[in-house]
Amino acid sequence: MQTMQLVAAVVMAMQQPVPPVPLLPGRFPILVAPPVDALMVASDGLMALQGLEGLAGLEGLEGLQGLEGIEGLAGLARLDGLDALDPEPPMVSQNAQDPTDSLWRAARQAFNRGDYTSAANLYGDVARRYPSAARAGDALYWGAFALYKNDDLDHARSLLVTQQRQYSKAATRRDAAALFARIETALAKQGDEEAMRWVTAHAQQPAQPAQPAQPAEPAEPAQPAQPAQPAQPGTSRGCPGEDDEDDVRVAALNGLLQMDAGSALPILQKVLARRDGCSAGLRRKAVFIISQKRGSETENLLLDVAQHDPDSEVRQQAVFWLSQVPTDRAVGMLDSILRTTDDEELREKALFALSQQHSPRAGQILRGYAESANAPSDAREKAIFWLGQQHSAENAAFLRGLYGKLTDEDLKEKVIFSLSQMHDADNNRWLMDIALNERESTEMRKKALFWAGQTGGDLAQLSGLYDRMQNREMKEQLIFVYSQRHEPAAVDRLIQIAKTEQDKELRKKAIFWLGQSHDPRAAQILLEIINQ
Repeated sequence: MQTMQLVAAVVMAMQQPVPPVPLLPGRFPILVAPPVDALMVASDGLMALQGLEGLAGLEGLEGLQGLEGIEGLAGLARLDGLDALDPEPPMVSQNAQDPTDSLWRAARQAFNRGDYTSAANLYGDVARRYPSAARAGDALYWGAFALYKNDDLDHARSLLVTQQRQYSKAATRRDAAALFARIETALAKQGDEEAMRWVTAHAQQPAQPAQPAQPAEPAEPAQPAQPAQPAQPGTSRGCPGEDDEDDVRVAALNGLLQMDAGSALPILQKVLARRDGCSAGLRRKAVFIISQKRGSETENLLLDVAQHDPDSEVRQQAVFWLSQVPTDRAVGMLDSILRTTDDEELREKALFALSQQHSPRAGQILRGYAESANAPSDAREKAIFWLGQQHSAENAAFLRGLYGKLTDEDLKEKVIFSLSQMHDADNNRWLMDIALNERESTEMRKKALFWAGQTGGDLAQLSGLYDRMQNREMKEQLIFVYSQRHEPAAVDRLIQIAKTEQDKELRKKAIFWLGQSHDPRAAQILLEIINQ
């Protein structure tokens, strides 16, 4: 019976490919057992098997949560009204009843291949030939966008003015307002006095409600029916239209800051001095704009907002951008926030900001926080993670020493992961020592072993461990570690286990991973096992 089970395992190993376990930055892999439970084999009597039911235990590690809530600049990657990634023209469903369909598809294809001259002409044909069609207003926007890409700014502006006057309910009307602001900013930089007046005026006072904001990717309805007015995200109850006005004003402020910082900074300071709830969204965006200018004014404004703004998200953004202010005052403020705040997200932003500072004091604060038994466990995990990202010998020595003081398994796991990310010979040796230390828990040993294998640990040493290991779970983990290495020696070790291991379940696991190796020697060994 054992031989038949092994044969079935071989057959399934050859038939059920499993992709490599993806390793995302800052994440542990979650290995899902391959689908070999209850295998139905051929009618010659091979019975259903519980193939690799133990394989799920090989995962050893479950997702590192240390980066949740800290995604670098992801939370600020989309600021309406600023220069976002160019959107793609919307897909269009074919409709034999719509006379604009063929023109629209041709325009979209030209735009996507970068032929902006043809795209502008084709979108222009839609608006000229079919002015009453549902797509006419949107065609003006896309034609203007194509002209903007070709630096034909005056013509692009005129199309947007036409859309505003004649197609105020077009699906792209919010997009058009932000594009208009970008065009005006570009023209102002070229010396256009009318554009300069527009930028200055819209930076100083809210834009008209008829000038709406830009979503991340404008989309057109599948059917060419008149679309409903889109919802306006971020508008607070009691503050109708505020988000639309804010976004155009932010675009104007950003342009003014690029052209004349001396004029823009006092306006931004007034915006940040507001404390009403309806301006919170505008203040968040103003924080981003001010963070892009280096100088003492930036530091003063960010520090003030971080301390005094009544909106928690505005404070968080200010703390986040203090990461770009490399001064002792900024580091001192971040330290104070860590020691006094109960706001979890604010604390996370402060930890990130400290990790981006390169002063010795910032590193000392992070290490002290990671070591503090009075700090929240999840925040200590994040401090440990960011220490690992700095790749310094001082941090590595600290983390190795910290591990021995910890009793919390989650914190110990984060130390193992952080040290593995430094790709240092001393750290790899330390990981192997943890894997071999029988006084450590099996889970910690498995995690250390996994990361030692993933980060280039000595394969000869890893190969020699198998025969020395008495713990069955550790042997399972080693088989998985071998399967993730691409050296011929790793396949050799799997072959040896598949041929000589007395534990049939371990043999089946080695056989399965051989089937995923795409090594000609593995195929030969599998055939030999089948023919035994």
